Amino acid sequence: MKKQPAPTPAVAALMSDADKAQASGQLDNAAATLERAIRMQPRNPELWYRLATVRMAQQQPRLALDLARKSKVLAKGNPDLVQKSQALIEEAGQLAGAAEK
Repeated sequence: MKKQPAPTPAVAALMSDADKAQASGQLDNAAATLERAIRMQPRNPELWYRLATVRMAQQQPRLALDLARKSKVLAKGNPDLVQKSQALIEEAGQLAGAAEK
């Protein structure tokens, strides 16, 4: 089982900031904060998953789909995150497909 990278203190702080921004409806701010964290720790699947959930909230299912797929690939060895990513992939895929019709 592959160990997931633990967030550095800086990344953990950014994740907390992103959570607060998302909770208060500041989705652009949350996305930008998570993107900063991803630049610092690009192999952290939790960051990709969180960004995917923000993109879903922003009505961007196609982007969320790509981000959730990335999270799922990186989350090998973390069955909970793989499962959450897969559920998001399915939801985003349905919405993206509906948007094309």
